[in-house]
Amino acid sequence: MISSENHIADSFGRVHDYLRISLTERCNLRCFYCMPEEGISLKENTSYMNKQELLSIAKTFIAHGINKIRLTGGEPLVRKDAAEIILELGKLPIELSLTTNGILIEKYLEVFKQAKIKSLNISLDTLNKEKFNKITRRDYFEKVMSNINLLINNGIHVKLNAVLIKGVNDDELINFIEFTRNHDVHYRFIEFMPFDGNKWNWSKGVSYNEIINTLKNKYDDSLLRLVDKKNDTSKNYKIAGFKGTFAIISSITNPFCDTCNRIRLTADGKLKNCLFSNNETDLLTALRNDQNIIPLIYNSILHKKEKRSGMNSFEDISNPVNNTNNRSMVAIGG
Repeated sequence: MISSENHIADSFGRVHDYLRISLTERCNLRCFYCMPEEGISLKENTSYMNKQELLSIAKTFIAHGINKIRLTGGEPLVRKDAAEIILELGKLPIELSLTTNGILIEKYLEVFKQAKIKSLNISLDTLNKEKFNKITRRDYFEKVMSNINLLINNGIHVKLNAVLIKGVNDDELINFIEFTRNHDVHYRFIEFMPFDGNKWNWSKGVSYNEIINTLKNKYDDSLLRLVDKKNDTSKNYKIAGFKGTFAIISSITNPFCDTCNRIRLTADGKLKNCLFSNNETDLLTALRNDQNIIPLIYNSILHKKEKRSGMNSFEDISNPVNNTNNRSMVAIGG
């Protein structure tokens, strides 16, 4: 058993116990809000963490209070040794989960079970096949839907993520909610966020208030506010009588920074203390040089900004000078 005597905290007293590790920058989809249309320049394989390096860094974090790890990408399951990594992490004293686009689920179902993964996040920005092909630039809709049902039938809880964008999928909001009528899933609606290459403009965004007003008009008193869990990034709801639930992640109009407990580790071994931060701490190079990475981790989190990497106002985050000097989402890991 790994000791967890220490905890990683920032200057605002926020304890960080949740680590998101990107396994790869590669993806088998090309969603326009995540990956630039021209793609991204991939580095040499030696620039990325190998399995042993990733596990070593993960164990260091666990020894300092991390109790939850989520694997992300790119698409984490396209990495050739993804199964080995999942199984090794599954042996550690953490809650292990994964965010995926759902295409390769059937190949990894037994791995998930063996690693005791109880919940998966799947990106599903539309329930319309033609629109799915347009958003992702690929034709995998039926496979993703089949794999969602496969997870549900095998007792693995499914969280579905949809980035709501005006003129793209905002007209499906009620359809998304109706999907929870007979499916025991948790559908999460994410405000459109700015990252390198995704041509962000808030005129395309759908706000928390817009979503709630639409749902109040449709469902009236059947719209129920649920109790949020500690450190939740979302505001949680359900419709009375529906099997599933849903939530809104309002990173732009109503951020959740005051309870943030998240640390991000990119596939090339850089620590990001905030999703919106363009400052990174190179843990991989330090590890390869036999340096102690613990002071680097603590120093990075200690200097975390109070809100959205110093973008405290809507005007700040709307300023292209501030919001484009970051990686593409596919290279961060979400």
